[in-house]
Amino acid sequence: MSLERLEIGKIVAIHALKGEMRVQPWCDTPDFMSRFKRMFLDGTEYRVESARPSKNIVLLKLAGIDTPELAQKQVNKILTVDRADIQLEKGVYFVADLIGLTVIDADDESVVYGELTEVSQTGANDVYHVRFADGRTRYVPAIPQVVLETDLERRVMRIRPLDGLFED
Repeated sequence: MSLERLEIGKIVAIHALKGEMRVQPWCDTPDFMSRFKRMFLDGTEYRVESARPSKNIVLLKLAGIDTPELAQKQVNKILTVDRADIQLEKGVYFVADLIGLTVIDADDESVVYGELTEVSQTGANDVYHVRFADGRTRYVPAIPQVVLETDLERRVMRIRPLDGLFED
């Protein structure tokens, strides 16, 4: 089951006097967040008048939010975008879609490692947090040598752990 709208960032402060807001992006890069023509705030659709990266944040201006006072009322709110407005490359997934996948062994599907509960972005590659049945969390590097298949329809990720990956 996929969400129709995806969280893309959090408004953290106002910027200047015309209703611009500073947004902490929850996507791979601030540049990615700057590409959208519309966003949703509290379920209401807004046209994006401008969005530009500034270091690790996005300076965002939404139509209809034209004063510092209106912008201030949006601080700490979450922005969402419509899933249909995003085109992902093959093999690229939304974190929201990965959470909850059952992680199994690529060579023996009867071996269930656990549930993918979190994704950390380390810079070099993402790291998947997998909660085992005993409650322990193990970390799986999101690299092609380890993650062989991600099947969102079946809600399964097939992995082949590197030697020693799950040893204590």
